[in-house]
Amino acid sequence: MVVALQLPSSKIPILEIGRHLSNVSSSSSSRKRFVSNSHQPPQYPTLFSPINQSVAAIVFGDGSESRLYPLTKRRSEGAIPIAANYRLIDAVISNCINSNINRIYAITQFNSTSLNSHLSRAYNGIGLGKEGFVQVIAAYQTPEDQGWFQGTADAIRRCLWVLDEYPVTEFLVLPGHHLYKMDYQKLVEAHRSSQSDITIAALNCVREPDPGFGILKVDSQDRIVEFSLRLVKNSEKPNDSTHSTFSSMGIYLVNKKIMTELLDSYIPEANDFGTEVIPAAISAGMKVSAYRFDGYWEDLPSISAFYQANMECIQRSNMGYNFSDKESPVYTMPRYLPPTTISDAVITDSIIGDGCILNRCKIKNTVVGMRTRIGDRVIIEDSVIMGSDFYQRDCIQKNGIGISIPIGIGDDTRIRKAVIDKNARIGRNVMIINKENVQEGNREDNGYIISSGIVVILQSAVIPDSTIL
Repeated sequence: MVVALQLPSSKIPILEIGRHLSNVSSSSSSRKRFVSNSHQPPQYPTLFSPINQSVAAIVFGDGSESRLYPLTKRRSEGAIPIAANYRLIDAVISNCINSNINRIYAITQFNSTSLNSHLSRAYNGIGLGKEGFVQVIAAYQTPEDQGWFQGTADAIRRCLWVLDEYPVTEFLVLPGHHLYKMDYQKLVEAHRSSQSDITIAALNCVREPDPGFGILKVDSQDRIVEFSLRLVKNSEKPNDSTHSTFSSMGIYLVNKKIMTELLDSYIPEANDFGTEVIPAAISAGMKVSAYRFDGYWEDLPSISAFYQANMECIQRSNMGYNFSDKESPVYTMPRYLPPTTISDAVITDSIIGDGCILNRCKIKNTVVGMRTRIGDRVIIEDSVIMGSDFYQRDCIQKNGIGISIPIGIGDDTRIRKAVIDKNARIGRNVMIINKENVQEGNREDNGYIISSGIVVILQSAVIPDSTIL
């Protein structure tokens, strides 16, 4: 079911700004000059505008190095299908909409065609308010900058001229491929109440292993005093009872003026926001605070994590991500597909997307994506079927031995603990069951890989009849 876009009313009260920024001494004269110039005098209005006018979101939908390959072979991470009807980036965009943040910039670069198309078609202004938008900013080159974006900080720096279009007071920087629900209004409220320059959303615990966005050392006032790329073990450093340690979520709320001065003046060569900009801001004596988050959050660092997130959305529990939450709905592109057709199928504990054609098959504990065609006597268990981008007509692709194999899953096939990417052509009497219990294997030339024991069939792959994997 597709949820119509409708913005909730603003929940954040208008707060007075009693902004007092302390100048912290630094051994570097340039840092002293930066702190003095940026904090004296305050340049902010006496009252904040409503959040839908004062905060703009910057969403990154991709990265140069993906841990979800081969699902990212032809698409960015944010464009990966999940839970039958959605893309990963829908979760983050929906957080913004549900938090009354309706000015959203999506910066894309790597394998971005599918993501750009989805964002442009799904969020074309309907339901985003009079001045709301989701604007895609694709990587570009200019006579002055003839290279591609070198990282999150470099991308924001080169897009500041676009981001300056509206008189917002803060930028909310978000990874576009994480699965969680957060009311960003509470983050904004905490940021303004503490009069911080930067606020970082942090897990109310330390993830093992580190999720990759760094470890934050936080004092009793939730001020971040130290940023590190890895967790320091007790054996390496004495215990410090006056500070707490948390994992960063890679979510940053930054005052607009501070963002501009950091990227343009103070560290104009920085490429990465988390590992370069944040430590520099702390060193400069800026007030960088932590906002503690204790809800469900998954950054999907592996095929196994992606598979598990899909399995959790099937289960009737509060442990995973809830795609059916009425209070915080998930939005996506309306596709106007016909209802799923089921012919004498047995379906247990599964999610079935729109427009599927299911014949006499058995499906258990499985996510079945849109437009999936499943033949007679097929058995599918504990799997993720991503579906198809279109309905196939007379155009039949032929495999190497000349047998026509249509898009979908052929008769008498059995699939267990697998991820079948879009537009795959699975022949008849195929066994995708990891018969040899292989944990890791690369068979891209044959149309599949194995990761953590999960068989992943590549997008548009052709698996001939009677194949056993």
